[in-house]
Amino acid sequence: MSPVDERAARVRFRRAMSLMLMTLVAPGSAQLLAGNRRVGLIALRVWLGCLAVGTVTVLAVLLDRTLVYWMVSNVTLLLLVRIALLVGAVAWAALFVDAWRIGQPLSYGLAHRRATVGVNGVLCFAVAGTMLFGAHLVGVQRDFIITIFGDGEVTGAHDGRYNILLIGGDSGAGRWGLRTDSMTVASVDADTGRTVLIGLPRNMQNFPFAEGSVMAEQFPDGFDCDDCYLNGVNTWANDNKELFGDSDSPGIDATISAVEGITDLKINYWVMVNLEGFKDIVDAVGGITLNVRQPIPVGGLGSDVTGYIKPGVRKPNGHDALWYARAREGSDDYSRMARQKCVLNAMLEQVSPTTAIRNFEKLAKAGAETISTNLPASEVDRFIPLALKARNQKIATLSLVPPMVNTADPDIPLVQKKIRQAIDRAEGEAPPPSKKHKPKTDSVTGGSLGSLSEGYVANQADDLAAAC
Repeated sequence: MSPVDERAARVRFRRAMSLMLMTLVAPGSAQLLAGNRRVGLIALRVWLGCLAVGTVTVLAVLLDRTLVYWMVSNVTLLLLVRIALLVGAVAWAALFVDAWRIGQPLSYGLAHRRATVGVNGVLCFAVAGTMLFGAHLVGVQRDFIITIFGDGEVTGAHDGRYNILLIGGDSGAGRWGLRTDSMTVASVDADTGRTVLIGLPRNMQNFPFAEGSVMAEQFPDGFDCDDCYLNGVNTWANDNKELFGDSDSPGIDATISAVEGITDLKINYWVMVNLEGFKDIVDAVGGITLNVRQPIPVGGLGSDVTGYIKPGVRKPNGHDALWYARAREGSDDYSRMARQKCVLNAMLEQVSPTTAIRNFEKLAKAGAETISTNLPASEVDRFIPLALKARNQKIATLSLVPPMVNTADPDIPLVQKKIRQAIDRAEGEAPPPSKKHKPKTDSVTGGSLGSLSEGYVANQADDLAAAC
């Protein structure tokens, strides 16, 4: 090849590389310069339109951060974004291939030809691959929203608070959704996010139901049948579904009427967590740090104890974190309730937005398989900011357990008075409880600070983190 031909080949090679880089920076510019101008003009206009939308979106988010929560929970918007990413990935890759074609690759040497093919391939796969992966993540988020959140009725705050019933479903063989293993009302201030966790013991008896409910009609004197406990309400209702009309979840409806009757709080929404699947959520975020005060048995509950979680500040995996929350061997229900409060506090404090984003796909998958709720998807953008506010504040707790409450024959007026006082203290409208009624801090039972006779600190505290 003559020097003139070599120089011409190098010029064509540089031109081909420039066309591909132009396509990377401004899709359609290569076609507008040396190819199909109509295609180039369309592509460039679409690209500029995307840049404009992106710029406006960023500015809007900077002015109102809550817009992000709406964007990540609106299934229609997520679908449109996913389609746009899929179409954009294919179209952009096609523009790269066309830019390579415009560069006339057969007109220069073998080495230059291989180089352009390599560069074009890298650009195609890098850009299209990134967009396809983005479409995948958007699809995961959309599926998560659709799977987790219900289409229930939107309800407003009651006396300035949202009351959400957190239910731990005992997922032993044949029992998922049939027996409520733990029940906690999270009463959240609608403005500040300040939260009070109200724990209800599963073995509570002789309690009333909310007036006008199906259960109140069936048990006008309260749930006073033999061996009838709070965690049996779900089972009773599911065995008598015909009483609940067209309800999709009679067991949960009945449980809510029991909780409302006991606490005198109007429940806005419920969230049920499959306790067996809870370990997958913990594993998805890389574990949670817990203060283990005594050896906690792994096993029991009708099976053999296979080991112990050793004392100390530890970061157990999902399997051990679940047993920390559930263990009853050598303990009691109320100590276990205290430990469960500490697990809830650890999840809220330690699972930051950064952690959630970093482990997004695993967390979404675990959550979709573990959590169900009647919270409408349209309300997600309301509750995410409240959850973030709650992370930065003290969480108060009140458990309706001995020695304050006789679970076999609870004093309901006293229970409701204590709940009102706990909420008032959380809102700064009441003095703290008398110190003489606080449990001794040098006593530990079942891994929880305190004892059955004097009460467990985490079951009644104005600062749950300090009690754990």
